[in-house]
Amino acid sequence: MIAILHTWGQALTHHPHGHCLVPGGGIAPDGSWIHCRPGFFLPVRILSRLYRRLFLERLQAAFDSTKLQFFGHLAHLVEPAAFARHLNPLRKIEWVVYAKRPFGGPEQVLAYLGRYTHRVAIANGRLLTCEQGRVRFRWKDYRAGNKSKVMTLDTEEFIRRFLLHVLPKGFRRIRHFGFLANACRAAKLARIRAALAAQEPPPRAEAVDYRERCAILTGHRLDLCPVCGGRMVEIGLVPRAPTQRRATPRCDTS
Repeated sequence: MIAILHTWGQALTHHPHGHCLVPGGGIAPDGSWIHCRPGFFLPVRILSRLYRRLFLERLQAAFDSTKLQFFGHLAHLVEPAAFARHLNPLRKIEWVVYAKRPFGGPEQVLAYLGRYTHRVAIANGRLLTCEQGRVRFRWKDYRAGNKSKVMTLDTEEFIRRFLLHVLPKGFRRIRHFGFLANACRAAKLARIRAALAAQEPPPRAEAVDYRERCAILTGHRLDLCPVCGGRMVEIGLVPRAPTQRRATPRCDTS
């Protein structure tokens, strides 16, 4: 399984959620591959309630070990009784765990999630202006039929929202489990390919320069014109304009 943490929405608000890629089967003790049932192998309602219980148990354990800090209007939750009252309603509502088969195939799912793995909360292309202490940027309102809108925020608020999505040191955005874990991935993938009679993947492309590396990681080429789509070829460097050498200031202590 691959778990990917995604913390932002189009308006840069704090919207933490996780995307998980779960294989539809696993390796049997004899080395064969066991497929999941035709419907699907995870009952969503049971998964939702199990996730709710485990999440709240971990949250309570973090509170008991004083690993949680509260500020602003949440400062009162530092009291155990107030924290318990805050969690009680969360134990009674249904949590949303959305699971479905990849209708477009695994390639489409990987392409969709790949857009989040090496990106920050907002791309430069969405920024419009930054002037007079305010930042304007484009965002997509999913509740209004994916309509594109423009939002204006004070610079301090824009920076605050952006910094919400900077992960703490040592916190990983992507984690691998099962046969995709780093310690056993190569050996177990070889066993799975043998069980499924699948061919070995082609060797990984090596980046020649930063342009090729950007294309491999993001799928976008830096050497294509954003207007016409034609290939841009480097023919030379524009020389730097000559600058007049300034005279060294004379130190006069008289």
